[in-house]
Amino acid sequence: GMDPAAASKSNQCLDAAKACNLNAACKRLRSGYISTCSRSGAGAEACGRRRCHKALRQFFDRVPGEFTFRLLFCACRDQACAERRRQTIVPSCSYEDREKPNCLDLRSTCRLDHLCRSRLADFHTNCQATFQSLTSCPGDNYQACLGSYAGLIGFDITPNYIDASTTSITISPWCSCKGSGNMEEECEKFLRDFTENPCLRNAIQAFGNGTDVNLTPKNPSPPITVPPKAEKSPALPDDVNDSNTMYDTSIITTCTSVQEQGLKPNKSKEQSLCYSETQLTTDMMPDQKTFVDQKAGGSRQRAGRILLLMPILLLGAAL
Repeated sequence: GMDPAAASKSNQCLDAAKACNLNAACKRLRSGYISTCSRSGAGAEACGRRRCHKALRQFFDRVPGEFTFRLLFCACRDQACAERRRQTIVPSCSYEDREKPNCLDLRSTCRLDHLCRSRLADFHTNCQATFQSLTSCPGDNYQACLGSYAGLIGFDITPNYIDASTTSITISPWCSCKGSGNMEEECEKFLRDFTENPCLRNAIQAFGNGTDVNLTPKNPSPPITVPPKAEKSPALPDDVNDSNTMYDTSIITTCTSVQEQGLKPNKSKEQSLCYSETQLTTDMMPDQKTFVDQKAGGSRQRAGRILLLMPILLLGAAL
């Protein structure tokens, strides 16, 4: 007894299907994979699973996300809508099987295919749950997570809704961790990346209720890293090169202050330091006058007088 207009308004998945039918490419490719995945095959398989997966990959790779996302992540208020959402990928052929394989075996099979391996790596990167953002998604980017999820559809590891619940959203590949042996912990961790992933769940819910508009930046800004506070070192004088040592600076300061005041150094230490500086300058600039130590000159004069007196003393001794 519900008004058809109101029923359509409350069933977003039905609206998504109508929107797809109004787009030529979406309608053609959607009809193609539904027809392929619904066709019964001969032999052990209940359907042409490989052909079904190929048709699904073509649909999600070639049709814009504005149509595919609405079909996959439409919000539902009743079980009829939720079941329609679950049936989007024709799970009886593309998703379900007679028995559930081990999740690690499913992961190993995916890693053998270069495209599936790349898509799985994208999923782990873009849907990795993080507590450093408001949305639990890396960079608060819902769009990247949903795109990585859609990229896995059409492989053996295809994820889907496990039921038609309207109160909770649980996503999982068709697998279990039964028979994992000593790898059970790793298997459970891999499975929880789908079943207990707050980033993926929040992204799907936000898309369905339209709150993802302001939370999916096209170019999320990188996290700001504050550099560690460095201790401030004492600044050198502007006229002193920062390659000089403290000892060299004290020499220049001492000698400069003495020369500016026109005084002689009072301490032998200052005098020797100033002599060293002057001699260094003279060696580098030959045109400058050579410094002569007066005391050293007097010592050489006394030595010369002694040498001159030596012959006279020897002659007197001989006589």
